[in-house]
Amino acid sequence: MDVTPDRETVFTYGAPALKYGRGASDEIGYDLTQLGARRVLVITDPGVAATGWPRRIAEGLRSYGLAAEVFDDVHVEPTDVSMRKAVDHARGTGPWDAFVAVGGGSSIDTAKAVNLLMSNDGELMDYVNAPVGGGRAPEKPLKPFVAVPTTTGTGAESTTVCVLDVLSLRVKSGISHLKLRPTLAVVDPRLSLSQPAEVTAASGMDILCHAAESYTAKPYTEFDRKRPEQRVPYCGSNPLADMFAEKSLDLLREALPAAVEDGDNVRAREDLALAATFAGLGFGNAGVHIPHANAYPIAGQVRDFHPAGYPGEEAMVPHGMAVSLTAPEAFRFTFDAAPERHLRVARLLAPDLDVPADADYLPSALKALMRRIGIPNGIGEVGYSESDVDELVQGTLKQQRLLATAPREADAEDLAGVFRRSVALW
Repeated sequence: MDVTPDRETVFTYGAPALKYGRGASDEIGYDLTQLGARRVLVITDPGVAATGWPRRIAEGLRSYGLAAEVFDDVHVEPTDVSMRKAVDHARGTGPWDAFVAVGGGSSIDTAKAVNLLMSNDGELMDYVNAPVGGGRAPEKPLKPFVAVPTTTGTGAESTTVCVLDVLSLRVKSGISHLKLRPTLAVVDPRLSLSQPAEVTAASGMDILCHAAESYTAKPYTEFDRKRPEQRVPYCGSNPLADMFAEKSLDLLREALPAAVEDGDNVRAREDLALAATFAGLGFGNAGVHIPHANAYPIAGQVRDFHPAGYPGEEAMVPHGMAVSLTAPEAFRFTFDAAPERHLRVARLLAPDLDVPADADYLPSALKALMRRIGIPNGIGEVGYSESDVDELVQGTLKQQRLLATAPREADAEDLAGVFRRSVALW
């Protein structure tokens, strides 16, 4: 068969080794000895440290003859400043043979930055995606890195992306490269039992959007053909990522509201952890699009919103919440590009919802779930109004890596419409 010269015919797939189940985190010391590690830095945030799990994991490492220390000063929703602080600590106390992140996306992404800069020269902003940073690719291999999620949602344990707020620019950006992917993801549902209901709700919406966005993403066959050295982690929707997205949504339909309503529901926690893992295995290759691109300025430009269940000293819009707030209207906008895929997502989420099978089905399913689990009613409830739309749009337009994966091209006017219709969703 002839290869079409101008359209892509190849998709790529990558994932970390995975260890899942109650008790999986007790085996990390063994796993790291098999990778030749001797000195290991455990990276976490103060809230997760208070649960005792990072200390327990460090003790488990020591029981296998490894030297292990804990850095517990990760900033929730990390910034360029907080990541530099973690890098400086690692440089000052190293050398380290391996890293273990225990926590949500904040801890895992901070550990990715630490591993990158302990293995390659240069500074953080050299590697942040252009045009915000230098867009430099790491040249040297990274150290063995084990990601242990305690929140069910970010998928950071599976992905090649490290997300941060650049404070001086008031913008959220990231570093994206295949070398950032963790060596091993250890998903132990016991670690999520202490997650507050509000965190479960917000991070659960991140799972949902990971799966829905990757499933509705621009197909890999519609991208321009690339040379091998040009291939990027996000290659568009493809059969393998689709499989993981569908299974994630199927699990999440019952597990997310059940886990929010009863945090001690072990079955719901286990299913939600699996849903998060499957979504990460999907979107970590297919990519995400408009809801995630919009989330970056929503989080980065926050003024005075303080969500329940999160550290209260700083204003913040948690990532999963920020992603969800424009998702209904974003999917309404992209519906015409792939109607059957949007309807498939809606049927997986809300098979019994009594609405027509049209562009309103998925937005209606999302809003019904958001109301049930306590997500704010649009960007207006986290401090934004129509007067903020233009600045939010400018922040979204900086996320071209994500917008390129959208099934329908969105210009400034299109994005402004999505934001305006998202000031209040119901």
